[in-house]
Amino acid sequence: MGRLNGKVAIITGAARGTGEAIARRFIAEGAAVVLGDVLDELGRAAAHSMGSAADYVHLDVTRESDWASAVTRAEKHFGRLDILINNAAILHLAPIARTTLEDWNRVVEVNQTGPFLGIRAAIAPMRRAGGGSIVNIASLDGLEGLNGFSAYSATKWALRGLTRCAALELGRYSIRVNTVCPAGGSAEMSAPFRPPGVDPVAYVADRAIPRRATLEEIAAMTLFLSSDESSFCTGCDYVVDGGHTAGTLLSAIPSE
Repeated sequence: MGRLNGKVAIITGAARGTGEAIARRFIAEGAAVVLGDVLDELGRAAAHSMGSAADYVHLDVTRESDWASAVTRAEKHFGRLDILINNAAILHLAPIARTTLEDWNRVVEVNQTGPFLGIRAAIAPMRRAGGGSIVNIASLDGLEGLNGFSAYSATKWALRGLTRCAALELGRYSIRVNTVCPAGGSAEMSAPFRPPGVDPVAYVADRAIPRRATLEEIAAMTLFLSSDESSFCTGCDYVVDGGHTAGTLLSAIPSE
């Protein structure tokens, strides 16, 4: 316990799912957390349930004014900003031929422009705090392709590139920037887009660990990268995928 004692974090998309799990883990480790989301009722309830170390702010990651308000809230309410977790994202699942420009731009605005605005907003307060850690939550889909995921996957690949550029620019200010790429995440985000009859677990059956990552496992990696334990880690991808990217198990060949 206490791996984040005295640190203050902003976490986007924190009203539910992965963001909420990260917020709860951070508070358990001694951090104060500003939960940001557009789901105000859920967000306020989540923050209330976490006690005085949590605060909620309406944060549309595509709006510069909302980012300014979130940073001001963190510094006024908790005194500083040490950690930014860019977790908010949306999904569009359709073939390229059926993805409209409006669909594409909507996903890019949230998943790609949102983290850019967040990183930019965090630079000054983190410099005032003497440094910090920015963790961008990408995806396994930012490491490989998957049919029907063109818009989402493209933004997660782009997020990995943004991470590297930001790490190079901000390292001199003791601000580290890394990416977590999980094979899993919030079921609430994917459920509305999942075609009928599609088993979200089936595609991992031939992988080393045949399941998806839990929210707690994603939160654990995010905690490590946000803590001083990762003080020399920057500009890298940290994959939480149960060996998915290691390769495929051939079922015809016995394992023993």
